[in-house]
Amino acid sequence: MMLHPKMRHVYIGCDVHKHQHTAVLIDCFSEKLGEMTFPNRKQDFSKLISFVKKHTAQGITPVFALEDVLGNGRELAIFLLEKNYKVKYVNPSLSQSERKNQASINKSDSIDSQCVANVLLNKLDSLPDAAPNDLHWALNELVTKRNTLVKNNVVLKNQTHTYLSHHYPNYKNFFFSLDSKTALEFFKVFPSPSKLKGISLQELTTFLSEKSHHNCSEKKARQILDYVEKDGDTTNEFQDLRDFIVTSSIKQINDNMAIIASIEENMKKLIPKFGYKLESMKGINTVTAAGIISEIGDISRFPNADALAAYAGISPMRYSTGQTNKNFSNKLGNRNLYQIFFQIAISALSNPMGKPTNAYFYEYYKKKLSEGKTKKQGASVMDLKVSS
Repeated sequence: MMLHPKMRHVYIGCDVHKHQHTAVLIDCFSEKLGEMTFPNRKQDFSKLISFVKKHTAQGITPVFALEDVLGNGRELAIFLLEKNYKVKYVNPSLSQSERKNQASINKSDSIDSQCVANVLLNKLDSLPDAAPNDLHWALNELVTKRNTLVKNNVVLKNQTHTYLSHHYPNYKNFFFSLDSKTALEFFKVFPSPSKLKGISLQELTTFLSEKSHHNCSEKKARQILDYVEKDGDTTNEFQDLRDFIVTSSIKQINDNMAIIASIEENMKKLIPKFGYKLESMKGINTVTAAGIISEIGDISRFPNADALAAYAGISPMRYSTGQTNKNFSNKLGNRNLYQIFFQIAISALSNPMGKPTNAYFYEYYKKKLSEGKTKKQGASVMDLKVSS
């Protein structure tokens, strides 16, 4: 008797974590055959193979699926591929959708693993093969590290703004932006007006001139001192501690900015190795190109632009019933990739000095607006153009 292709496999969904993984094995009828938890160590991965073999009949081959093949699941994916097993990558949005369809509202590693296994069974032919490429992994690590540092700096800057608003009520008038090197240097040395006591106009002028590469003049120094005098005494209890928090926060911001700059230099070295020409397009710089490559991975796993658009959540979801036909935005795609494409579209549509950044895309956008599309829908259509 000829078996249906899906009856020739057992399906193992793996929920991967930093210290341990959980695997659930099901058959082609979604019946659970077994479950195990094992350490995230290469020497323990063979336990998973032994476990699977116990539940696999002769002539039946196992297929594995992981939500993460570049981070916590990378070593396991490499191990399984080296053993010549078929390994698939399951986008977390798919397993999340599967979880929402469960009767239980509970969440556990066991439930998550079974959801991954169910997605593997139902979408076996359409899921991409796991490809834990070292080059992609290296770039993904750089992108992740940079994103973490950028978010960390946002928190530090918000905290610094809060303290400075108490120390210098008019501090926002001192410099164009707290992000500027001159502003950071000033507030690091003078975190509160108490540190300006005894500093003459000439001394402050010299300090600002050196830190700004001679862009700040005596006028700026006089303006700052005038604001300080106008604000009056803002000294608080534990002022030294408050000053320390400002200076230490600014030091962290500067350290993070230096590391971010170093990360971007390493990105520039890695990106050419992929052979793409993303930076040749207006609106795509090194950071944006690295983000796109990191999220997409191996572009060859997408048969066409439509598949990539669906993966990114750019292409709309169609709802049709009776006489009703509607399109809705796709929330199941890769939201990080969607956000990158959206920002590229917005950048392409920007119109500084009365001249669009990308005239071709701008004309296409206006055409869609004339067809009755909203501005948001027009930008989403632009995303599709970018992805193709």
